Amino acid sequence: MVFNSMLLKNSNFFLNRFSKFLCFSTLFLIFAGGMVTSTNSGLSVPDWPLSYGMIFPPMVGGVFYEHGHRMVASFVGFLTLVLTIALWWVERRNWIKFLALSALGAVILQGILGGLTVLFFLPKPISIAHGILAQTFFVLTIVLAYGLSQERRERQTEKENVPSAVLRLIFLCAFLIYIQLILGALMRHTGSGLAIPDFPTMGGKYLPTFDPKMLSYINNWRFDHDLPPVTFIQVGIHLFHRLWALFIVLAVCCLNYKIFKSSSQDKRIFKALCYLDIFLFFQLALGIFTVLSGKAPVITSLHVVTGASTLGICVLMFLRAAPLSLQKMKENVPYF
Repeated sequence: MVFNSMLLKNSNFFLNRFSKFLCFSTLFLIFAGGMVTSTNSGLSVPDWPLSYGMIFPPMVGGVFYEHGHRMVASFVGFLTLVLTIALWWVERRNWIKFLALSALGAVILQGILGGLTVLFFLPKPISIAHGILAQTFFVLTIVLAYGLSQERRERQTEKENVPSAVLRLIFLCAFLIYIQLILGALMRHTGSGLAIPDFPTMGGKYLPTFDPKMLSYINNWRFDHDLPPVTFIQVGIHLFHRLWALFIVLAVCCLNYKIFKSSSQDKRIFKALCYLDIFLFFQLALGIFTVLSGKAPVITSLHVVTGASTLGICVLMFLRAAPLSLQKMKENVPYF
């Protein structure tokens, strides 16, 4: 009996640490994927699943980014497989088991989408789906890690005291950030990243006019920088991405106001809020520098991974604030 208790305690400790390692490995994978797109290395290796018919080709030029991305993805897939097997072996909670299985299915599908992206020469729908699924998989790893955490076990005996209005605002912020990441993927894979190449002006003006003069201004700039011309659709995608960022800022400001005004004194939620504010500030700064630097690969990739981190922090805050069961959620947060 004592041995079984010690074994369970050790397995909980190991799985907790392992799941967190998977989260951070996924973040690095998102950064590696961003570098592939930012350096236009997506077709540097034209075959799949092998690379030039080899498991490990010479890591030169764009091959370094594309094949390196594949190696990191394989490592993350292996970690997910190990975690899923371990959870189905020792975990008693069915929802954790099926969540792990969902994460494993997501990472397998992600690998297939990555392969199809190469085999079909970077088709936009598949490339965009590949980027969106990466963010979704990252969210799954965070939910898994929190479900296995000591913090969640300790909350079993704690009283829920987060106002429903705060919980709804946290969910809204997470939703808005997730949509923004989808818009970011759409912008990257439609060549709209520099469809508006100036900041704080847009096409030479603070209020975009969307007339031929504005498009001419943008395309003249792009011609001077050896970039192909863009259309009004690409300009619209880029502008919408900027406007959506303002919605996120407003929502996070409202969240700050609600949390500081509420009677809840949960330090863990306050800590997550501080991280959210910090990461949102850096994300906005990186977005500006991405434009001003002409989409420098490292800055652009940091913008992608910081966006994912911001979403992850918001999801973690929601998990810390939400009731531990769906039944309690329905009772405490009606019409959620």
